[in-house]
Amino acid sequence: MAQISTDIPARLDRLPWARWHWLVLIGLGAVWILDGLEVTIVGVIGPRVTDPLSGLGLTDSQVGVAAGVYVAGACLGALYFGHLTDRFGRKKLFLATLVVYLVATVATAFSTEVWYFYLCRFFTGAGIGGEYAAINSAIDELIPARVRGTVDLVVNGSFWLGTAIGAAIAIPLLDPDVLAVDVGWRVLFGMGAVLGIGILLVRRLVPESPRWLFIHGREREAEEIVRDIETQVLEETGGRPLDPPGREIRINQRRHTPLTEVAAALLRRYPQRTLVGLALFVGQAFLYNSIYFTYALVLSTFFGVPDGSTPWYLVPIAIGNFCGPVLLGRFFDSIGRRAMISGCYILSGVLLLGTAALFNSGVLSAGTLTVCWMVVFFFASAGASSAYLTVSEIFPMETRALAIALFYAVGTGLGGIIGPVLFGRLVESQVVGNVVVGYAIGATLMILAGLIEWFMGVEAARRSLEDIAAPLSVHEVRHSS
Repeated sequence: MAQISTDIPARLDRLPWARWHWLVLIGLGAVWILDGLEVTIVGVIGPRVTDPLSGLGLTDSQVGVAAGVYVAGACLGALYFGHLTDRFGRKKLFLATLVVYLVATVATAFSTEVWYFYLCRFFTGAGIGGEYAAINSAIDELIPARVRGTVDLVVNGSFWLGTAIGAAIAIPLLDPDVLAVDVGWRVLFGMGAVLGIGILLVRRLVPESPRWLFIHGREREAEEIVRDIETQVLEETGGRPLDPPGREIRINQRRHTPLTEVAAALLRRYPQRTLVGLALFVGQAFLYNSIYFTYALVLSTFFGVPDGSTPWYLVPIAIGNFCGPVLLGRFFDSIGRRAMISGCYILSGVLLLGTAALFNSGVLSAGTLTVCWMVVFFFASAGASSAYLTVSEIFPMETRALAIALFYAVGTGLGGIIGPVLFGRLVESQVVGNVVVGYAIGATLMILAGLIEWFMGVEAARRSLEDIAAPLSVHEVRHSS
């Protein structure tokens, strides 16, 4: 294919914030709300679907297995759809993966057998996993570099809006005085589908990534999209002149990037960055999937909290998790990535060890344990959100979606499948000390990830994506005088 010069990346990075960027955030970033909704629904219905009258009658261990199956589907879906996203474009895949989620989550509501419930959870996870690769790629390629950290953390932190929504709507729906025991949990899954349809309607208005287009031989389409964005932004900002782009890159266009070249980029060109990405994903995946998929079981098993009341304890934790990325996000652009990411990981790990010690000593109630989680996850949430930001930033354009998918799949496969299954067993044992061991493992993984980020992390704050990792197809970069 041809060799071209373009200033499209620089033009996108120079844009002032405008309503058009909000369209991108609402249309694409809302996927995290869906994921938070799904995780919370499965967490709060755990005690309900173990009821013989629920229509499923799962055991505590099977609730943990269902969580693991969901994560397995997310891992495999991320890999499959991530590869397609780099090959066929961001927009096609962020529409297709949302449809997969919608169909699967509606199907879950009709579960009557354990195997069918597992199957639906697998495909729901596959849709969400594919979303991660397509969405994070598109957002980072459309948002100006100077606010990329802030925006990414807010977007990824919106996961916790989903958990708050899930917990809030679960309170009346899981009340047997409102809906029958075998009906309420099914309606919860239908609520996720309603939200997904709304997101799909907005998402249709979001354009394809111009960065992906010009590399894949569609530079005219990329130019039209960028001109249209610039026109909208100028109108929204009162016609204030835009700064000159300042640089352009010359690239050799390509139709697709072979998997062997992707592997070479991750393992040969950037081995330290690969280790950083894995550490961040494994740590946060183990911590979150372990605790959130089983927290309702912990409350009912060790504190005697009634099944219908467990959502009340998840709402404040969700608020703490959302506030962390929102309040700390801007410091990832000002103070920098390495200091903030490593600090959030290490501090949350230390606080988790303290919480485990208090839980083991028997001095905590359901309420005070929830307060402890609010503090732990205030910092852990900002760190976990930055894992997706990091992997999206530090690898070349042609590998971005698959890199996100790969790190999500491997990290979450190790931390997100093993964690919920392990914690399901630990809670089922009804021994406090066993659960404390699980907490200690999660804390250790978070602290190790923070240390690896500090010593090996890449400082990407306020830098263009092409400066952090040049595209594999780049020929040269030219700065204007």
